Amino acid sequence: MKQCPDRSAKDREITMNEKNTVADVTETRNPSANNAAKGSSRRKFLGQVGAALTGGVVLGKAALASAQSNNPALGDRISAPGRDPRVRRSFAIRLATAQEEARIPVPPHTTNGDEERYHDKCGTYSKAILQDGIGLVNLNAFQTFKRALNSGNPTDFEHIIMGGPRTLNGPQGGLAFGLEGSDGVQFGNAPCPGNQESVVVVPPSPALASEAYGTELVELYWASLLRDVAFTDYVSNGTAAQAAQELSGMPSYAGPRDANGYVTPTLLFRGANPGETIGPYISQLSIIPSFLGVQEMSQRMIAYAAGIDYMTDPTTFQQVQNGIDTGLQNQLDPQPRFLHNGRGLATFTHVDVLYQAYFTAYLVLNTIGVPLNPGNPYVNSRTQNGFGTFGQPDFAATVAAVASFALNCVWYQKWYIHLRQRPESGGAIVRQILTGHGGTLNGRPNNNVLNSTAVQQSFNRYGDYFLSQAFPEGSPTHPAYPTGHGTVAGACITILKFFFDGNFVIPNPVVPSSDGLSLQPYTGGDAGQITVNGELNKLAHNISFGHGIHSGIHWRSDTDSSIQLGEALAISILQDRALTYNEKFTVSFTKIDGTIATISNQ
Repeated sequence: MKQCPDRSAKDREITMNEKNTVADVTETRNPSANNAAKGSSRRKFLGQVGAALTGGVVLGKAALASAQSNNPALGDRISAPGRDPRVRRSFAIRLATAQEEARIPVPPHTTNGDEERYHDKCGTYSKAILQDGIGLVNLNAFQTFKRALNSGNPTDFEHIIMGGPRTLNGPQGGLAFGLEGSDGVQFGNAPCPGNQESVVVVPPSPALASEAYGTELVELYWASLLRDVAFTDYVSNGTAAQAAQELSGMPSYAGPRDANGYVTPTLLFRGANPGETIGPYISQLSIIPSFLGVQEMSQRMIAYAAGIDYMTDPTTFQQVQNGIDTGLQNQLDPQPRFLHNGRGLATFTHVDVLYQAYFTAYLVLNTIGVPLNPGNPYVNSRTQNGFGTFGQPDFAATVAAVASFALNCVWYQKWYIHLRQRPESGGAIVRQILTGHGGTLNGRPNNNVLNSTAVQQSFNRYGDYFLSQAFPEGSPTHPAYPTGHGTVAGACITILKFFFDGNFVIPNPVVPSSDGLSLQPYTGGDAGQITVNGELNKLAHNISFGHGIHSGIHWRSDTDSSIQLGEALAISILQDRALTYNEKFTVSFTKIDGTIATISNQ
């Protein structure tokens, strides 16, 4: 496995071995544990900021010289703050926050090793780069691609040898910097000394030859076969029963199981975080009608027509890999429906606005009257309510703001660390092997997928072994791991948990009818256990799996890791923002793993 260096080290003058003393966020299974030690660090940091505020802030000569030498235009703009006390206070908070972020060590970045393992790069992302054959990128073209990634030079990106007119999807976005939260390079696959509060948020993705890779590909084949089956019909559907049986027998399957260790049809394609196996498959926050101001939002959607899938033959597959338009287009089902099957979720995530699902969730939380997080400083105020801070404009704007930060953060991981191939490429390798052309490739997946019932069933339907896709163009032209949809999901649901009471039980839950035309009361035995936290966790997986498992364009582990990444980034942003509020507060919420995070400026 490749250990990736800190690609931003050459641009930094700050040493990264100083201990992170920020204690704005506490993460523990016991909210009271370690409070004394972390409170001490927190007070130390606030004391340093206070001293800066009262004694003035001076940007050292060495720092000025460094800024000027690296970026003269930036250096010219840096000057000591003015006399106004508010300007000085703002400057001190910004500077101190930036210094604390810079002290967070950079963790190891370990890939799955496939790029180094296979000389032909068959296990590495190369879509839209010139291809020589099925599963085989042109190696000279690949080198131009890698040269651009390694240099970060905009000119080098313009010299990448492409296979057709389709362009790469924003690789330079991963090199953008944010002015809030930790940088993308500060998340990795292991905690670092001096940063033990960090968790493993971006582990290596499963390698091509691994059992886990094969299992994830089997799950994708089953999802492609169930794309048009209503989630409520899984319990009686024969294909769903076969899928559950095969996945139950795979030890590396990472989805939820029942108390006896089995995958049941109703557990298929769900996330494993708290609350996600309770209630219907679709989150209440995606189906309960709401309002955008006075504009009604029925939550009915237009979906793509059933029974039409793509990239199941060698010609169109290879055209797509080269970035050539096949001339095919998605056909629409003109009847609006509630989200009720995999194709509906795939359609929604194909054209959604970046944070759309979570802004809609915010509207639904208001519609059903979810209380504010008990830590909101205005909950018990007799004279004030929140507005621009800890009020509705703050809630709405912050959900949108973190989405952009999350996207650039995950883009760094995608392009500059992992370069994980898309599932369509994994399906092509399976196809080549099963049709007797495996000798052209260096890599070989595990036999658990080569011998799977799912792959054979797919062949029976499509006449070939390619993994069918929900969209004519297949996946977007960026690497698979982690996902943009998943990272945005993790970030946005964290913000909603920060502002709203996650323990609130959602009243009168509903479930879409099997045709998606209506909502019906949900009367399952767990109806009284459906909470805001659980439905936010479920929403994150619904949307990311819609753009993943149900579309055929992302692996399960892409989503699982990306939700963790988005959550970690959002916590770092909330940690930074805590100092900017005038209100004193301590807000706790439940993370996706069931542990507690506390953000405080007291």
